Amino acid sequence: MFKNLLFVVSVLFSSPIVLAQLDYDKPEAVGLNSDFIQTKTDSIMLSSIKQHAFPGAQLLVAKKGKIIFHKAYGYHTYDSITKVNLDDIYDLASVTKIVGPLPALMKLYEEGKLDLDTPFSNYWKPWRHKQDKKHITLRELLAHQSGLQPYIVFLNSVTKNGKLKNRFVKTDVSKRFSNQIYDGIFIKNRFKNKVFRRINRSKVSSEKIYNYSGLASLIYPQVIENITGENYIDYLQNNFYSPLECYTLGYLPSLKKFKNNIVPTENDSIFRKTLTKGWVHDENAALLGGISGNAGLFGTSLDLAKYMQMLIQKGQYNGKQLLKPETVNTFTKVQYPENNNRRGLGFDKPIIGNDTLSLKKAYPAPKVSSKSFGHSGFTGTFVWADPENDMVFIFLSNRVYPTRANRNIYNNNIRIHLQQTFYEASN
Repeated sequence: MFKNLLFVVSVLFSSPIVLAQLDYDKPEAVGLNSDFIQTKTDSIMLSSIKQHAFPGAQLLVAKKGKIIFHKAYGYHTYDSITKVNLDDIYDLASVTKIVGPLPALMKLYEEGKLDLDTPFSNYWKPWRHKQDKKHITLRELLAHQSGLQPYIVFLNSVTKNGKLKNRFVKTDVSKRFSNQIYDGIFIKNRFKNKVFRRINRSKVSSEKIYNYSGLASLIYPQVIENITGENYIDYLQNNFYSPLECYTLGYLPSLKKFKNNIVPTENDSIFRKTLTKGWVHDENAALLGGISGNAGLFGTSLDLAKYMQMLIQKGQYNGKQLLKPETVNTFTKVQYPENNNRRGLGFDKPIIGNDTLSLKKAYPAPKVSSKSFGHSGFTGTFVWADPENDMVFIFLSNRVYPTRANRNIYNNNIRIHLQQTFYEASN
């Protein structure tokens, strides 16, 4: 009965493929039960697709450096035309925060070019004369402890009565409008200055409590360029993505000559007036030309697994030391537990006391270790690394298709149920 509902692509575990340090093996090679994993995972995925939590997904799990599960489920959309493949590229949404600017900030920190506890205004000059911002530290920003407001809707600046303002958006490329944000849509190059000004003028709470904010992530790429003197994308590519052999990981995939399919996200009725595909879903990232620290990265589950495996291995991968072990330790530990703030530096962490919670209330799975870390994304993405259990969990979906109002992925805590499966699969 599920014949047309589910399409599964399985990796052949007998394949001789070796990918840097990650390679493929059977679950039994790391003490897990294949039948248990297969039966339970397929059941959760079948049910989720049937309930329209998402039309399709990629799921990859690695343990002890072995990829023991790697499957593609379902279709790009509910019309069941384009099957999801293992090399399809997904919009990573807020997973960008820990895979884009964060490794760069980590590297600059260990090189002594960034300090976690001196004012961030040392690196972002406009804040030097802002009374409510001049003393905020990078540690506070990365741990969401700074008091910055959660979000600003910049789309309001470029639309009026549902139409795009010609002052900021053009349908043809030109010298001043060279940042393409969708097919036939170009944003004014200097619009990012307007974004920065509004962030600089935004209100800051005097109460230093945990409050998730994506505003600083919009600034980080510019800070990285200011410090390094290099283009942000080139810096990431040269220092991380190329050494990791992450071939699909990056910004603006529609401007690259990928043979891989790019999975669509939302039927956008407000901004792009069409199905968003190949261009970042997040409107703020789009208005920055698709290159941002809060969203904009695209990639496959395999590329993300390599990155997260590097972090589990304390910055080392394929014989290369990309980050120092002490840097990884510093950024992946809880920063403000006394304030009931579970966050690391950029990285999300388990809810404090997570191991005592039910599957319905836990985040992430109750059996992950307190040393684990990762991040989720608005489009339906979720990546997590558990160094204590030597496990990497990658889930990519487009749950925002056809609309972001679809919240079944959260209502049923699907990703957490899937993750827990691999902790319960011991032989």
